[in-house]
Amino acid sequence: MSAKSTGDCIESAHAPLAYKADGIVTLKTPQLEPPLHGIRVATRALAGMQKEALVVQSSDETVWRMVCDEGPYLNGTDLAPPPLAFFSAGMASSIAAGVLSLAKERGSELSELKIVLDNRYSMEGSAIRGTMIAGALPVELLVSAHAAGQNQNLNSLVFTELSKSPVDALMRECLVDTFSIVRNGQPLPTAVVEASANPTPDDPVGLFSKHRYVEHRQALTDAVLKLATTESVFEADHGAGAAMKDIQKRQLHIRSILTARDDGLREVKVQIFKPIGSVFRFLSDDSSAFGGLGRAPSGLAYVSAGIAFCFMTQLGRYAGIVKKNLGSYGVIQDTTFDVREGHTLPVDTHTYIETAEDQETTQKYVDMGEQTCFLHGACRMSNKPRIKITGR
Repeated sequence: MSAKSTGDCIESAHAPLAYKADGIVTLKTPQLEPPLHGIRVATRALAGMQKEALVVQSSDETVWRMVCDEGPYLNGTDLAPPPLAFFSAGMASSIAAGVLSLAKERGSELSELKIVLDNRYSMEGSAIRGTMIAGALPVELLVSAHAAGQNQNLNSLVFTELSKSPVDALMRECLVDTFSIVRNGQPLPTAVVEASANPTPDDPVGLFSKHRYVEHRQALTDAVLKLATTESVFEADHGAGAAMKDIQKRQLHIRSILTARDDGLREVKVQIFKPIGSVFRFLSDDSSAFGGLGRAPSGLAYVSAGIAFCFMTQLGRYAGIVKKNLGSYGVIQDTTFDVREGHTLPVDTHTYIETAEDQETTQKYVDMGEQTCFLHGACRMSNKPRIKITGR
């Protein structure tokens, strides 16, 4: 992977935070048979804490380009949503899509659908001593809607959908995610993390020079927007640069509020409450294979991008804390969902690192990246949602 150029940053791109990537992009998912649905995410690190991703689903060949940033607590520039915002927005959108689809199947008409999703995460320990670990707490889910027509039982709709929801399965099932490592173009064995059994794809860096931003008449240019900026705080645990400290003992709280629009899009407003952060707006749609128009990324696309972005953040964060060289880095990540039975397979991540450090240090990057990643932590833990339903 070539070193990042000084122009590789969100500010210099002059493009939306999410858009359909047009060009000779060869990113494809592994071949899967229904009901399995795959999403491949290729990411690379940009300047500072910024990341760029290309996301493709097995249901179509549309490639979405997205960018991610961090707030002041990670010394980021706060120009794009953080990883946990992508994940939370995607989770809310995926659940809403399932509820709406099931209601249609049952002959029930839902209106005024609103979902409030509270995700909380924990981090505790020392990065330098290797004891730092991240985890996820049970999700709090509030669903409200007006149901009319046949089978108006909103409770039944929500609980049936959650039992079949692949994103809820990701939270409630204990997954052992898998990894591979390529250091300076050469494969390395993994140390602590589980080794991937799948072939390692080519380094993704070349993909990012093969697309360009072109407005699509059927795609949105405002699928992801920043709505409001929150001023930096200077508390010891959650202020500017707080997440770069060696020793951590804190919780994070992210809230997503979803509404279903009349045009069929799902709109999600996301804010990190703890540490206090800016407000971002996500629009979501499904591909034609799932009854949508493909105008914006799907919920599962946002979920998958969020996991890759979060792991990337922790790679860079760990190297920064221990003051080790990490020249450039990226991943190709595969997430696979059973959209019929509501299961999720372990996340499979191929990591590409250029560094002057030795093999052991490179392996440690990946081990600590997984160990301190909130979303890999969510995968390895089992948490059932806390649900409240209100409606008429």
